[in-house]
Amino acid sequence: MQKTRSVKGLVSGRVQGVGFRYFVTRHARARQLGGYVRNLPDGRVEFRLQGAPDAVAWVIEQIRSGPAHARVSDLSLVDDDELALGSEFTIR
Repeated sequence: MQKTRSVKGLVSGRVQGVGFRYFVTRHARARQLGGYVRNLPDGRVEFRLQGAPDAVAWVIEQIRSGPAHARVSDLSLVDDDELALGSEFTIR
């Protein structure tokens, strides 16, 4: 059985209104990760990723950079091994 990693993250900066959720979704689906991404009322973006540890790490690195018009000022991560997200990645 392949090991999986589950992560919850919060991204701050210029991350709403710049295609950030679609950017995360594209990369997560390309790496076959489960989870979701959503805007929060306070201007941050929350995401959860679950899948192969190397794929999760790769997507997190993409999130650190963000899409062209975004500016990531802070990224906080918490490993959450109890999280069961399934195999789909969605925008909420």
